[in-house]
Amino acid sequence: MHDAAGLVLYVGKAKNLRKRLGCYRVANPDRLGRRHLLLLSQVARIEVRECSDESAALNKEAELLLALKPKFNRAGVWPATPRFLIWRRTSQTLELAITETPASGWQALGPFGSGIVYLRAALARLLWFAVNPASGSTAMPAGWVHGSLGEIAAVTKAQDRESSCRSIEMVLTKLFGGDHDGFIVWIGEQTKTLTHVHELAMRDADLETVIQFMQAKARRTRPFATPEPSVTVKRMELESTLLFAGESGGHP
Repeated sequence: MHDAAGLVLYVGKAKNLRKRLGCYRVANPDRLGRRHLLLLSQVARIEVRECSDESAALNKEAELLLALKPKFNRAGVWPATPRFLIWRRTSQTLELAITETPASGWQALGPFGSGIVYLRAALARLLWFAVNPASGSTAMPAGWVHGSLGEIAAVTKAQDRESSCRSIEMVLTKLFGGDHDGFIVWIGEQTKTLTHVHELAMRDADLETVIQFMQAKARRTRPFATPEPSVTVKRMELESTLLFAGESGGHP
């Protein structure tokens, strides 16, 4: 996305370009963050580059982000520190976090680069919709719609919390094990009562983000050893980044 002077403002990718750009058509101040609205107000031209496959698209996106450092991209513009997506089930919640060093008691996926921020945000919203379809985005924790999840994102259901957490844990284990189709079916079944257009659009965009991320990057996961208790675990860190509703597809 370029401004009137030709400066590149934002670089992203999409499997379905029509669907991706459709998410930018209506800039509702009540639903979009300030940074997102500011981007849309400055865009004068959109340039599209077609790639041969998903891997080529990811590589081209990474190359352009590092070379151009667009001001509306936050992830990928500097070499990323490898980090893990970690999760655990308690009696009340399913918790998702990001860390450089997985701690004992957490399950982990990774390591990955900064794109893991977008995977976690998309997953948290999808799981929220799945266990709270009647509440939808109105009861979603503050900031989640725009990708601000804090250090630990806790997904919970108002009733029957322990059963819901066990179910989510099983679904995540299968997803991270490669059962992408099963995850799609489960999300579709759990969220079939959603009726608001913006919630359906958010669900579909987040589902696309998760599946594309897993298909493109899960194969790069490296094995790791759980740290010994004597090892000092680094503090979990999470970039507070804006997750564009139509992304990836796209994590920038």
